[in-house]
Amino acid sequence: MRDNRNGTTAERIAASIAARIVNGALPPDAPLRQDHIAREFGSSHVPVREAFRRLEAQHLVAAVPRRGVRVAPLDANAVKEIAEMRAALEVVALRNAAPKLTLAHFARIELAMIEADNAETIQDFEAANRAFHHALTAPCGMPRLLASLEGLQLANSRLVFAMARSAGWRPQLNQDHRLILQALRARHIDQACSLLAGHIKTIERLALPAS
Repeated sequence: MRDNRNGTTAERIAASIAARIVNGALPPDAPLRQDHIAREFGSSHVPVREAFRRLEAQHLVAAVPRRGVRVAPLDANAVKEIAEMRAALEVVALRNAAPKLTLAHFARIELAMIEADNAETIQDFEAANRAFHHALTAPCGMPRLLASLEGLQLANSRLVFAMARSAGWRPQLNQDHRLILQALRARHIDQACSLLAGHIKTIERLALPAS
C-alpha cells in the first residue's frame, strides 16, 4: 500500500523545487542530491525520488547517466521542444474545449486576459498568463492531456522568467490573447487554434532571436 504521507511530502518537495527552478534560483544543470533534499525536508529518500519523477515529467529536471539528477537545460533544443509540444497539445485541448465553452468560461478567460494586461510585475504577469491558458483548455475534460500541459506550462514559465532576467520586462497588452478570445466568441474554432499555435511559437522566436 502506498503511504499517503509520502505522496503529500513528494508533492511538497516537487512544488518547492519547481518554484526554485522556474524563478531561476536553481540554474540549468545544477545538481539535485537526494540526501541533501531529504535532509532539508526531513524526509526519507522515497518521497524525494517521487518528487524527482514528477519534476522530470514537468520537463524541469533530467536524470543524466553517471551525473545524477540535474536541473534541465534551457538551450535551443529545450526551447524548441517546449514550444512545439505546447503548440501541438494545447491546440488539441482547445479544439476539444471550444465547443463546450459557456459564458462562465468566457468570463474566466477574459478575466485572466485583463489581469495579464494589467500586471505590474513579471510574477503577476506569469501567473495571469498561466491562468489564461488554463482557462482556454480546462473545459476539454481530458485529465491526462491537461496534466501534460500543466508540466509544459511550468517549463514555459521558466522561459518567461529567464527572458525577463536577460532582457527586462515591461507591462504591455497581449494582442494575441484578444484575438484568440475574439475568435472563440465567434465560434471560429479553426482560427482560434491557428492563433493559439502561433502565439505559443512566439516564445521560441523571442528566446532564440538568432535562430
